[in-house]
Amino acid sequence: MRLRANLDKRTGRTYLAIVHGYRDSDGKPKTKVVQSLGYLDILANDYDDPIAHFTAVAEEMENERKNTKSITITLNLAEQLDRANRKNYGHVIYSQIYHELEIDRFLNNVRRHKKFTFNSESIMRLLIYTRLLEPGSKRASYLNKNLFFDKFDFALHDIYDALTHFDEIADNLQVHLHGKIKEQYGRKTDLVYYDVTNYYFEIDKQDDFRKKGYSKEHRKDPIVQMGLMMDTNSFPIAYKLFPGNTHDSQTLMPMLKELKKKFAAKRIITVADKGLNCGDNIAFAAALGDGYTYSKSVRGANASFKSWVLEEKEYRHLGDSYKIKSKIVPDAEINVTVSQDRDGKKKKKKIKVEQKWIAFYSEKYAIRSKCKREEVIEKALQMIKNPAKYQRTVDYGAAGYIKNIKINKDTGEILNIEDTLLLDQQKIEEEEQYDGYYAIVTSELDDSDEHIIEMYKGLWRIEESFKVTKSVLNSRPIYLQRQDHINAHFLICFISLLIGRIVEFRLNRKYSINRIKETLQKTACSRIDQNVWLFDYTDEITDSLNSIFETNFGRAIMTLQEIKNIFAKSKDIPSGLQFLAKQ
Repeated sequence: MRLRANLDKRTGRTYLAIVHGYRDSDGKPKTKVVQSLGYLDILANDYDDPIAHFTAVAEEMENERKNTKSITITLNLAEQLDRANRKNYGHVIYSQIYHELEIDRFLNNVRRHKKFTFNSESIMRLLIYTRLLEPGSKRASYLNKNLFFDKFDFALHDIYDALTHFDEIADNLQVHLHGKIKEQYGRKTDLVYYDVTNYYFEIDKQDDFRKKGYSKEHRKDPIVQMGLMMDTNSFPIAYKLFPGNTHDSQTLMPMLKELKKKFAAKRIITVADKGLNCGDNIAFAAALGDGYTYSKSVRGANASFKSWVLEEKEYRHLGDSYKIKSKIVPDAEINVTVSQDRDGKKKKKKIKVEQKWIAFYSEKYAIRSKCKREEVIEKALQMIKNPAKYQRTVDYGAAGYIKNIKINKDTGEILNIEDTLLLDQQKIEEEEQYDGYYAIVTSELDDSDEHIIEMYKGLWRIEESFKVTKSVLNSRPIYLQRQDHINAHFLICFISLLIGRIVEFRLNRKYSINRIKETLQKTACSRIDQNVWLFDYTDEITDSLNSIFETNFGRAIMTLQEIKNIFAKSKDIPSGLQFLAKQ
């Protein structure tokens, strides 16, 4: 490579370009323009000495060219396609996080004290990689094992045997991961987010674990409940499964007990939605010396609370479309359980606690609430017009805006299709007055209103985590039958979510887990010779990964040995790696 300066005879200006000299097949010298630079007088506006600058650039390019290795390959034009000729390379990122968290060391240490012969660490690694890149059944994961450069030498039945082992160590592995996140990312557990979701099973009969309950996806299948606790970095802390008929509010206390005991957490402030806002949870937090921040339904509150929220007095207006107010209530009444009979009926009593109430109004939220309701009302009007065509299970919520309607609870069918059905205008008007109003109750009396609201707004990330688990990681439908296997399945999903969140965090949350997954799926290579692999994909995410993880995405060709060296490096992570030290 060299710098060429040509005089343009028409304009009298000098044009610069970097060129490469070579000889053609007849041995005649030729020149190829590698990079056109522009006119010298224009380049002088940006460089003190354009000639010197680009001469150095050309020399550097020539040095890189000389240091570039060349290889000779032989192609068999009659060779047939083989699935083994195509492998994923993008999971090198997940491999690095997996080994930074020392999951391999944990599993291998546990394995030393067990009598089974299968490689539990290798099985876990495969199940996590496939969950992050090609989610499916355990059998599908096994069939996809040749998609990776890692050698997975085990049988399908070994995977199912390993699930029982993973269930046994699930709690200890969560504790191990917590320690690594605390060490590497400075996790704190003084503020946690908590929420509950459920997962359905396409089975006809329920059992002691998979039971019928309130399905968040409005299905009639048996479900299991899962409570998930998350830190302020959106990293999952712990999960716990409950029978499907367990009410959301009954899941928090067991989770808090485990967090305090296993993770040595001190005072915890739990942020949760209104489904967890009950007297028992508030009293439990107070007994432990912990705090809480819960949302509170305005529409479902008593008359005095509604009146306080809607009253304009004491609101502070922050701009034209947002207002906020609060008050400390020294004697707020809550209902707590004092006993429970054999049939499960609870006896409650009222006690008084001191808490802070916060109400705020957002015009943006008001518009959104109105739009959502109008969509449901439109469905209700269609049901009124042609009730025989609709079922409540199809248009969930629309029937709530219809007067006189009767629904078969088992089938969801409208029973009185011959009767006159009317839109409930009174209910619509009642709901409209609360559009845009939100309320929070908290134990943090001295904290500012704005900070409490900001804390609460972080709750959307745990809701998004459930969406990621169900869609991106395809955690359901679940085909496993045994409870220990089901728990192991969710352990794998939990670890996969954690690894995905870490990659997202390391990229400054510029890209979603799903976008990162799509890129790493495409970052693959094909074997074009015995030891030579051709790469065919790169994008802005691989560029970002290169700068953060020091990978080499973007190379067109690598030898098998180079690839093996890169994966070996991703697994050779120094113990006690401190991510925070790099910041």
